[in-house]
Amino acid sequence: MARVNEIRYVGYGVPDLATEREFYRDTWGLREAAEQDGLVYFATHGHDEPYVVRLRPSEEKRVDVIALAAASRADSDALFAQVRDAGCRIIFAPRDLTQLGGGYGFRFFSPDGLPFEVSSDVERGQKREMVRWEGVPQKISHIVLHSPDHQAAVKFFTDVLGFRVSDWLGDFMCFLRCNSAHHRLAILPGPPCLNHVAYDMLSVDDMMRGVSRLNKMGTGIKWGPGRHTAGNNTFSYFVSPNGFAIEYTSELDDVDDDLHQHQVHVPGPQVMDQWGTGVGGPQTMPHPEPDKGLFQAVEV
Repeated sequence: MARVNEIRYVGYGVPDLATEREFYRDTWGLREAAEQDGLVYFATHGHDEPYVVRLRPSEEKRVDVIALAAASRADSDALFAQVRDAGCRIIFAPRDLTQLGGGYGFRFFSPDGLPFEVSSDVERGQKREMVRWEGVPQKISHIVLHSPDHQAAVKFFTDVLGFRVSDWLGDFMCFLRCNSAHHRLAILPGPPCLNHVAYDMLSVDDMMRGVSRLNKMGTGIKWGPGRHTAGNNTFSYFVSPNGFAIEYTSELDDVDDDLHQHQVHVPGPQVMDQWGTGVGGPQTMPHPEPDKGLFQAVEV
């Protein structure tokens, strides 16, 4: 079967575009890549994905699109057939894309109603060599979603989009990979919505330098710093001005995509945080609620 092989970007609708724009550029550490047709695009410094965040003014806070990558036009077409045959609602069939970076792809709603894009042949953007202690994101690391039937959601992402199970936390959180990174997606129970988007930092020192910068600029840490067990990655969680949870992470495990065998981690304080040093916890994060954009497509 055809598989997606990477995360591309997340598009958000935000009531306060100016504040969110300033946050991602001046505080979070992204590079403003373009402004086009009322949309603002942000790229990371260390990866050639043309953008990882897309912002649009909206009356309500919502997820506009979660974009995933395919290796080729043929894979995009094959993935479209898999999505269509699974009974998903199609937003548009494979076509040449006119947004920043172009490419070829399609959009659909997941069974829970979240809007997704799968695309290939996207123009590559700028990147540069990252230097230790800069404390700004290299690229998107992973995305975590809530689903009212998380077991069914796991089955959808594995059977239809080709993700593979890397680990479980108890029976309620599943970590999924689409390449050698331990996880690019994770699924939790809850109303259909985005939990958070995580960004890879060059090192744990860069994560801590980023934590320091955010604290000094008035964005306090919600949970962390710590180190998870599944994936062994470090973490520090924050909330953007418009209420979206975001994470700095580092040192996520690489695994053998074909041979890795998943295990079940028993939930406990030092499983969620091996260091046992983090302030806050999951309870300090935004309370999950159904996304305002469920089964509602945007035209851009």
